[in-house]
Amino acid sequence: MSEAIRVLHFADVHIGMENYGRNDPATGLNSRVVDFIRRLDDMVDYARQNDVDLTIFAGDAFKTRAPNPTFQREFAHRVRDLAALAPVVLLVGNHDLPPSALKASSIEIYDTLQVPNVWVADDYELKVMDTKRGSVAVGAAPYPIRARLLEKIPTTGMTIGETDARLQGVLSAILEELAQEADQYDMPRLLTGHFTVNGAVLGSERNIMLGRDVQVLPSALADPRWDYVALGHIHKHQNLTDGRRDVPPVVYSGSIERIDFGEAGDDKGFCWLEMTRGKTRWQFVPLKARDFITLRKDLRRSTNPTDEIVQMIESHHLVGAVVKLHVELSPESESRLNEAAVREALRRAEAHFIAPFRKEIEQPARARLGGSPEGMTHLQLLERYLLSKEIAVERREELLQAALEIFEEAAE
Repeated sequence: MSEAIRVLHFADVHIGMENYGRNDPATGLNSRVVDFIRRLDDMVDYARQNDVDLTIFAGDAFKTRAPNPTFQREFAHRVRDLAALAPVVLLVGNHDLPPSALKASSIEIYDTLQVPNVWVADDYELKVMDTKRGSVAVGAAPYPIRARLLEKIPTTGMTIGETDARLQGVLSAILEELAQEADQYDMPRLLTGHFTVNGAVLGSERNIMLGRDVQVLPSALADPRWDYVALGHIHKHQNLTDGRRDVPPVVYSGSIERIDFGEAGDDKGFCWLEMTRGKTRWQFVPLKARDFITLRKDLRRSTNPTDEIVQMIESHHLVGAVVKLHVELSPESESRLNEAAVREALRRAEAHFIAPFRKEIEQPARARLGGSPEGMTHLQLLERYLLSKEIAVERREELLQAALEIFEEAAE
C-alpha cells in the first residue's frame, strides 16, 4: 500500500482586516493585520514540521479585491514558503476576483510570473498534482460568478428565485463533470471549492461578503468519487458530512483568525489530511487566534457601578484580548458611572483593544415607546422602530446586534 499523502487545507485569510486594531510599532502595520500574518506563519511552521506534500488554499487571500502592495508582499512571502515545501493550489475566491472584468485578480500574479510549484485555479478544471509521496487528482471550483453562469442559460422572464435555481443546476452539472473526470484516475482525488453550501452554518463572512452567492446542493459534493472536499468561503469550521461513512468529508476549514465578536466562540485553524484512495484521515488543527471577550453586567440597581465593573474586569483574564463591555443601567446608576476609571481598569488588565462601550439605559415603557425621540441613541431609536413593527423578540435581538456592530465600526 502506498504511503498516505499529507495535505494542508486552509482558507479565508483576509489579510487587511483592521477592525479592533492599533498601530504595531515593530512592523508599521495594523496590529490586527499582524494577527492574520502570524497565524499564517504558525500554519507554515506546522506544514514544515509535518513534511507536507500538497497545500490547498480554498480562496480569499485578502479583505478587499484591490489589496495594497504591503499586504500582497506579506501573503507572497508565505506562498513562497509553502511552495518551497510542496505544490500549492491557490483557488480564486470572491475576495480574490478583480473589481472589473478587465483587471487582474489579486492572486493572478503567481500565474503571470509562472511561480514554480503554484497553480492559480481560476477556472473549473481538474489537474493531476505530483507530490513526493504520489499523485493527487485535484478538481478546482472557484467562486461561481453569476454573469458567467448566466451565459449558459436563458433567463428571460424568470423570477429571481427561478434564476437562482437554474444557476444552481448549472453549477451542479459542472461539479458532476469534474467528478466524472476525476473518476478516471486511480489515485487520491480531492475537490476544492469556494462557495456557500445549502445547510452550512454561516459565520461573520456575511458582514464582508462581496456579491450575491450561488448556493451549492450538498448532494453535488457528497460524492464517493472524491476522497475529500476542501471548502472555503464560510468562516466557521464544519464537516457537512459528519457521521457518514458512505461519502467523503466535505469540510470548511474556516478562517485562520477571528474577524469580530460574532466569531468569539469559534475555533480558528486549518485542516491536515492523510489521503489514500478510498480513505482519508483528517483533523482540524486549531491556531491561537486573538480572544474576543464580552463582559456583561446588570447595574440597574447598583449604587456603585464603577466599582462593580472594575471588580468584574479584574476577575477575568483579559491580557491581549479585544474586550467589549455591555452593561444595563438605570438613569440613576448611569449618572454614577465613571467611564474613565473603567477604561483605566481595562488598560491595567492589558486588554489589546477596548471596543466601544455599550450602555443600555433603562427607561419607563412610556418613554421607550412614546414621547419625543430627542436624546435617544441610534440603537434605542432602532429598537423603538422594531417594537412598533411588532418584530419577534429573537429577530429583534439579531437586528439590534447587527446594528450595534455597524455603529461601533462607524464610531471607530
